[in-house]
Amino acid sequence: MLIIGITFFLFNVSHTQTDTTKKLKLEDYFEMESVSSPQISPSGDQIIYARRWINKYEDRSETDLWIMTADGQNNRFLMKGGSPVWSPDGSRIAFTNQGEPQGSQIFVKFFGLEGPATQITRLDKSPSNIQWSPDGQFISFVMLVPESTKWPIKMPNKPEGAKWTAEPRIVEDLEYRRDRVGFVEDGYYQIFVVPSSGGSARQLTHGNWDHGRSGYSWSKDGKEILFSGLRVPDADYVYRESEIYAVSLINGDIRTLTTRKGPDFGPEISPNNKLIAYQGYDWTDDSYINSKFYVMDLDGKNVRLISGDFDRSASILKWSEDNSGIYINVREKGTQNLYFVPLKGNVRQVTSGNHMLSVSSISKNGIAAGVLSDSYQPGDVVKFSIQNPDIQKITHVNKDVLSAINLGKTEEIWYKSTDDLDIQGWVITPPDFDPEKKYPLILVIHGGPHAMYGVGFNFRYQIHASAGYVVLYTNPRGSTGYGSAFANLIKNDYPNKDFDDLMNGVDAVVDKGFIDEENLFVYGGSGGGVLTSWIVGHTDRFAAASVNYPVIDWISFVGTTDGVYWYRNFQNLPWEDPSEHLRRSPLMYVGNVQTPTLLMTGVKDLRTPISQTEEFYQALKFLKVPTAMIRFNEEFHGTSSKPSNYMRTTLYLHYWFDKYKSGEEEK
Repeated sequence: MLIIGITFFLFNVSHTQTDTTKKLKLEDYFEMESVSSPQISPSGDQIIYARRWINKYEDRSETDLWIMTADGQNNRFLMKGGSPVWSPDGSRIAFTNQGEPQGSQIFVKFFGLEGPATQITRLDKSPSNIQWSPDGQFISFVMLVPESTKWPIKMPNKPEGAKWTAEPRIVEDLEYRRDRVGFVEDGYYQIFVVPSSGGSARQLTHGNWDHGRSGYSWSKDGKEILFSGLRVPDADYVYRESEIYAVSLINGDIRTLTTRKGPDFGPEISPNNKLIAYQGYDWTDDSYINSKFYVMDLDGKNVRLISGDFDRSASILKWSEDNSGIYINVREKGTQNLYFVPLKGNVRQVTSGNHMLSVSSISKNGIAAGVLSDSYQPGDVVKFSIQNPDIQKITHVNKDVLSAINLGKTEEIWYKSTDDLDIQGWVITPPDFDPEKKYPLILVIHGGPHAMYGVGFNFRYQIHASAGYVVLYTNPRGSTGYGSAFANLIKNDYPNKDFDDLMNGVDAVVDKGFIDEENLFVYGGSGGGVLTSWIVGHTDRFAAASVNYPVIDWISFVGTTDGVYWYRNFQNLPWEDPSEHLRRSPLMYVGNVQTPTLLMTGVKDLRTPISQTEEFYQALKFLKVPTAMIRFNEEFHGTSSKPSNYMRTTLYLHYWFDKYKSGEEEK
């Protein structure tokens, strides 16, 4: 066994061998905290990070900035705000917070000096993705520049004192609304710079295109900013295309650096200012493909692939200080670790372990900071040396909640499915588990469909286990982390074959001998809602189900979701040949449903609109299948962004399952 992560294994053992009988309770959720995006100072001796907590009185989560030394000492509150970024010399911290005249603004705080931070912007819209220039004189950001859409009609004069209805919204864009946003304001995202000492922000990019939304990077001489976008006519209609450009800070001229058919994005410039690393792939109509990693010269020439046949879900973190390659965060088989892609040679793994490690910062002297979670621990800030990756946990933000809790034990399983596929999953057993007894089983299904369950801590699953359920969650075909081919196996067939993978997983757990087959339950949200609605139309083995914010009718969905890309996930457009849309729609199998089926969806959902839920509910109700529809207020896609709604989601789910659990009347 590797030494890496040994402290985490010891922590786990303490839970599996503890004598305590205290179980996790739903109300403990209010006391849970999370950490994110730790940023290590350039010298490697200080770490600033975001700490998220639940405001029970305002029914929302709030985020503060905390700071500590790199060994975890002197951990303390610093200020309200988010998105912290160290200046290149480590003397200042830029961050965002609520400011004047309104909304999010950029602030700068001198490190180690008393007094408040200085607000350096007064913007009409919210800035995002803030970065320092290499010399520390400027801060760049991305911001929406609105454009009004008004038709030149002339209404009759309104009589004095008349109260007319507000003007209608005029919609002419291809994509006009977005989940968690609502109707998108007309306009485009542009790149700006502002002096770090404060002053007027200057717009660098112009034109009817979005610039820098998917990442950008300063040249090391501070003369240009590289960004990805698509500056072509009718860019909104071009599928899976983006290029990398460079904009001059002197005159705003823009150079095009990539031109291939397929997306190129995420440019990062090497410390010696000679090479650009980026991600991309040749165009394909596959439903999913992992990005490859490339480098090119500053003029866009001499493009070369550096990741070879490496085929995992990954993203660029940063260049090494010696210009020899790039560090990437890699998601693989339910875990996440740091890897290194050299300019010459093979991709190599830097950290290893059965955990989810998201590295967010590496100092110039090779000290990395990130967030690590495993099956028994929520995320905490960790640090390690790139040269000697002995991971050290330096925060313990949930120790006060979990130290006396007896959690359910998590076991990894692999099993065979149709087409001779090997499928990975995990089983959580109740804290007081006795293999000689029989337990009800909850199958949980992830969304996406291109997503990956991992070994990170999951509060809700532990609550299920605490309530006496065995929990099963798996990564069926279509999941990421197993290569592009595995993820693409659902092309033009989702959710059909996933069903086989999920049912074979249930069988594998039933075969262990401790599952009550009369008490099988299933739920999932989004893509998991698709699969749950498909399951109840294809088997009656489950005692009850919860179909959460699903798609059940592909024909109506592709024209009402917040985007048009789902048209591309079928061989034909629905008005040309709707047969595939119908074949893959759970609604077409509703006549088979016998399983009591709960439906839960946010009333503001624009990703899987509540009309999908209403269609399924009405059909089930018409057929007299036991059903109920719960419409969550103040929720877009999902039902748990508000802490109170998180609680309700779990409580309603358990109530529904308990209601249809056989044998309860004899207890």
